[in-house]
Amino acid sequence: MNRKLLVPVQAAALLIAFGGAGGVWLAAGHYRPLLDESKGKAVACVAARDNLSGLAAEQGKALGDLALAANARQAGAEKAVGEAKARTEVDYAAASRLQKERTGGDQCAASTAIIDKELAL
Repeated sequence: MNRKLLVPVQAAALLIAFGGAGGVWLAAGHYRPLLDESKGKAVACVAARDNLSGLAAEQGKALGDLALAANARQAGAEKAVGEAKARTEVDYAAASRLQKERTGGDQCAASTAIIDKELAL
């Protein structure tokens, strides 16, 4: 290659390199604030997500506790109903006997006699 041609080619390459470096520097100056703002927003989103995740976990635990308490109340109520039925069977049988029993005459006297008989008076 000719020496006279080499110097302008090198100068052009050097100018292109400086132009590229200057373009990168200008682009970095333009986009850096936008990138910083986006990074700040991303950090805020991550913090909000973590907060919501914690709240959802707490809510799930509270719902689980409520379900367990409801099941315990239901079991207690079923047990109480069973005990009440067992306690009232004798009274129910006596009431059924009283209803089936035929009496004659005055109803007040008949009901008094039946009640006195049941109460062993």
